[in-house]
Order: sequence, then structure tokens, then C-alpha cells
Amino acid sequence: MRIPPKYTQIAAITILGAATVFTVAILIFILVFVLEKGLPILSLNFLFTSPADMGRSGGIFPILIGTVLLPLLAIIVAAPLGIATSVYLVEFTNESRITRLIRFGTDCLAGVPSIIFGLFGFIFFVTILGMGWSIMSGGLSLAFMILPTIIRTSEEAIRAVPKAYREVSFSLGASRWQTVRKVVIPNALPGVVTGVVLGIGRSIEETAVVIFTAGSSLLIPTSVFDSTRTMAVHFYILAREGLSMENAYGTAAALIIAVLIVNLTAYFMMHRFIAKRN
Repeated sequence: MRIPPKYTQIAAITILGAATVFTVAILIFILVFVLEKGLPILSLNFLFTSPADMGRSGGIFPILIGTVLLPLLAIIVAAPLGIATSVYLVEFTNESRITRLIRFGTDCLAGVPSIIFGLFGFIFFVTILGMGWSIMSGGLSLAFMILPTIIRTSEEAIRAVPKAYREVSFSLGASRWQTVRKVVIPNALPGVVTGVVLGIGRSIEETAVVIFTAGSSLLIPTSVFDSTRTMAVHFYILAREGLSMENAYGTAAALIIAVLIVNLTAYFMMHRFIAKRN
């Protein structure tokens, strides 16, 4: 018996809606669970004092500095390289085996486990180049890890810009570079920003790469060649070693809030940019 399309559509909408509600419910449950246990721990004293007794007491001020510096260095290195690569692949080359090979390589790198990047960073930056466990080693390793994400996201955003925009620019006498700089990049900026935000989020939440390359020092770093610890690593060590679950939950809550602030700020700026252009 053939089921009428009306009922199949209702069934599909119901299943998809239930899956959406279930997914959002899981997310809300995790956020509420962590924040309920972590928010009472958060205070100015917790945020702006140094940890003591291996993290059993004290705050997370040096960890906050490390959490800011590592992703910042990674984005400073990865964003220009990733966006430039995307522009070159879309605007300045024709589709060929080489471009397909490059895309295949970036897709493969995007799927490589983070611990592989950590081992690479440890061998190359920490050992061979002699940088030691430092912010520089960790930032460069994180940059290599998030580079494929930025490349593929930016490439899709640039490719989504209508060809008519380019043709109009060329008809007015603009060069290819002027077209890319004045027409393509501004219209692709929301997608490019999305890729950069994803890279920042992955850098902040990463543990394996940071442990292998940046170390886990609890001291305030004074240069990019000092070791440091991020909130994700701090939470992992506190929870794994059973040093202080209270401080672990407080660190996790601060980490969640930091990620939310980064994402909300980026999307707010992106939407303001879109509104100004319209």
C-alpha cells in the first residue's frame, strides 16, 4: 500500500524535529551540568590568582594567559596562510590534478587525530628546532592543526560568491587582484570568519597538542619561549589526577564561558559587517 505524501512528510518532519530537540537537549544538559558545578567556584580571586599546591588551591590566572596566547599565536600564523591558500586555489588557478591533490591533502589533514600533530610538534619544534616546551612550539603546532579547517571553510566561502560579481568588476576595468580584494573577499568574509572562529574554538579546547608542545607550567609566562598551560589542559590534569574536582569544574565553567564569548563576539561583528554592507 502506497503511503500518501502528506503522511510521509509529516513523519519526516516529526523525526527530524525529534532529532533536533534531542540534540539540543543533550547540549543544554551538558552546559547546565558543568555550569551548575562550576559557577559557584568562579570569583575574581579564582580568576586572578595563581594556582597553589599543583592546582589543589588558588586560581587560574597563568592558565588564562596561556589560553589566550596559544590560540592567538595559532590564528596569527594560520589565518593568513589559510585564507591566502584559499584565494589562490579558487581565483588564481584552474582546476587540475594539482589543485585536487591539494584539496585531498587538506581534507586528510583535517581528519588526522590531534595527538599526531602533538607528536609532530614535539619532534620538530620542541626537539629538532630546540624551542622546548613553549608557547611558540604550541602555537605553531596548533596553527598546523587548524590550517586545513580554515583553508576548506574559506575556499567554500570564496567559491560561493556569484561569478556575476567578478564579471561586473572585470567589465569595469578592474584587475583580478583588485576584484579579489574589493569584491570577492568582502562578500566571502562571513564564511571566512566562520572558519577562523572554528579554528579559535578548536585551539582553545585542545589538550593533546598543548601537552606535547607547550608543556604544563603553572607559572606566568614572560615570553613566547616559556612553557604554559591552557584551561583545557588544566581541567584534564586536575580531573585525571583527582587533585581538585572543585577547581576542575570551575576551570571547565570558565572555559565554556570563554568559548561562548569568542563565538558570540565573532558572530556579532560578522552580522554588523553584513548589515553595514546591505
